[in-house]
Amino acid sequence: MSDLRDFERIARKVQNVGKLDVVETSGVHPFDERNIHPKIGVVSQKLFDNGHYSQSTFEAFKLLDNTVKNVARNKKESGFKLMMDAFNGTNPKIKLTQLVTQSEIDEQNGYRFIFAGSMSAIRNPRGHDILIDPIDRCLDHLSFASVLLRTLENRIAPTP
Repeated sequence: MSDLRDFERIARKVQNVGKLDVVETSGVHPFDERNIHPKIGVVSQKLFDNGHYSQSTFEAFKLLDNTVKNVARNKKESGFKLMMDAFNGTNPKIKLTQLVTQSEIDEQNGYRFIFAGSMSAIRNPRGHDILIDPIDRCLDHLSFASVLLRTLENRIAPTP
């Protein structure tokens, strides 16, 4: 069994020659370079380090989905429907702004569609299809998930 794991590790390293190896020699992990949210690191870093980039992305967006689900106290919805409900403009379960000025209302509405779109465009394809993401796309997705998770953490209500 150990031989098989060694072979897989070597094969994955060969697949990524010139990509992750360059970063590894600098002594800085790509998650640190990109300031990936620590909670995303917990669910995604091992997959990332083993070359499972699509699965690493999928787990990060599952974390985001579950976090919104918990904050919004909406256990029955997920994905696009959850985000549209949780951040809706008239009576949001999660307020990202005070919703007083038109700019604040627009920001809330914009994030509503960004959160919902991330579920449709990034999470869902990786949950339903077999995708092979390159390392750079994975890091971009993880950075984006980090921005959304931090935005959620900085919400107005319900208070964190």
